[in-house]
Amino acid sequence: MNETRDRILDVALDLLGENPDAGMGDIASAAGVVRRTVYGHFPSRLDLVRTLTERAVAEMAAVLTEVNASDAGADAAWAEFIARLWPVAHRYRVLLALRRGEYGEAIHGLLGPVDELLADLVKRGQDSDVFAQHLPAGILSQVAYGVVFSIADSDLSKGTPGARAATITSLLMLGVPEARATGLVGDRP
Repeated sequence: MNETRDRILDVALDLLGENPDAGMGDIASAAGVVRRTVYGHFPSRLDLVRTLTERAVAEMAAVLTEVNASDAGADAAWAEFIARLWPVAHRYRVLLALRRGEYGEAIHGLLGPVDELLADLVKRGQDSDVFAQHLPAGILSQVAYGVVFSIADSDLSKGTPGARAATITSLLMLGVPEARATGLVGDRP
């Protein structure tokens, strides 16, 4: 039962990543099940999107909580977070597109724990004069975080910027000088 449900979620994530407008029938076909099976696990497309969002939030929050627990400076913690988040952000980039549509309110609501953790990290950086203070921590964190997903959304394995560019760009958005941002990323690909 859980194996089928997990397969549906994995297929849905891939399929929606290619086509955010894919329907439940498309997902069922790609998963090798009938629509009734998909609807048995997810009564609506919104339920499916919510479940995908919950998975993403759990993965992102785990990474951010672990990085926040380190003694590293806020800028180094941010760089580590983005480097470790990149595979997750890239995998769940479809949520950015879905967040702009009819599922925006549901996705936004579920991302609350991640938003709070990010705002705490940015506030820590602002308090130690590592991050800019021209915006409140909650807004600044969303601007910098949004850049990561925007780059992930455009990174379709065709030579476009990747994790390195996302990390440096997000640090620049936080007000970290370019030389420091580049140094924090180092030789990471």
